Amino acid sequence: MSSPYDVLLSTLPTGATRESALPELDRTPDPWESSMQATCECLSWRGALDNLERRHAEDALGETIYREFPVRARSALVTAHALLERGVISADELRARMELVRDRFHRA
Repeated sequence: MSSPYDVLLSTLPTGATRESALPELDRTPDPWESSMQATCECLSWRGALDNLERRHAEDALGETIYREFPVRARSALVTAHALLERGVISADELRARMELVRDRFHRA
């Protein structure tokens, strides 16, 4: 039986490694990372997902379920995880949206 979180776990590319050195961690954020932070701020402001709650979940899930993911991707993973958990979005809706985004990037 599959988990609703399989859609998130399947995003880890084969051969991906977790950052381990400061130069990998200490860099300028990519544009998507800044957009993700803004999205998290809006979710918190609107009461959908409190920032402190998200950060605690990031710490817990980042060291367990999403341990192998790059540190910078965890904010997006944990936010999606929380929204799935709360029933704000279904796994099928998330999967469909992710496919649309992938298609857009492959066409660009």
